[in-house]
Amino acid sequence: MKNFEALDIKYMKDALSEAKKSLLSEDVPIGAVIVCEDKIISRAYNQVEKKNDSTAHAEIIAIKRAVKKNGYKHLLNCTIYTTLEPCAMCAGAIVLARIKRVVFASFEPKCGASLSLFNITNDKRLNHRCQVTSGVLELESSTLLKSFFKEIRAKRSQNNG
Repeated sequence: MKNFEALDIKYMKDALSEAKKSLLSEDVPIGAVIVCEDKIISRAYNQVEKKNDSTAHAEIIAIKRAVKKNGYKHLLNCTIYTTLEPCAMCAGAIVLARIKRVVFASFEPKCGASLSLFNITNDKRLNHRCQVTSGVLELESSTLLKSFFKEIRAKRSQNNG
C-alpha cells in the first residue's frame, strides 16, 4: 500500500462524497473537488444523466465553477481531486485550465487520459503539464463504481426478464 499525503486523503474523501450525489440521478458516481491554497474552491459530481448532457462530467463542472469563483480562466496552483482517472475531454480541460496537479482514485483502463490509455495531462507536446498522483482511496472509489454498475446490470436484467 502506498503512503499518501494526509491532505490528499482528506480531499479525496470530499470527492467521494460528491460522487455519491450522482447516485440520486443514476449517474456514474464520480466526484471532483478543486483545491487552491488548502481550501476547496469548487466541488461537483457527474450529472450526465441528470442534465442529459454528455459533457456534464464532474471535472468539467468543477472547473467551470472554480473559474467563475476565481474570475480567471486559469486555475494556477490548484489541485483537482477526482474519483476516477479523467477521460480525454476532462484531461484536456484540466490542461487548458492550467491546473497544477491532478489526484485521482481509480484507474480507467478503457478511456483514462492521465496514465492508463493516454497521458494528456503530462504530454510534452502540449504547453502545460500537470503533476499526477494516482490511486488515492482507490479501493473506496472502485467499490462505489463496481456496486453502481452491478445494480444497473441487475435492473436491466429484471426489465428484460
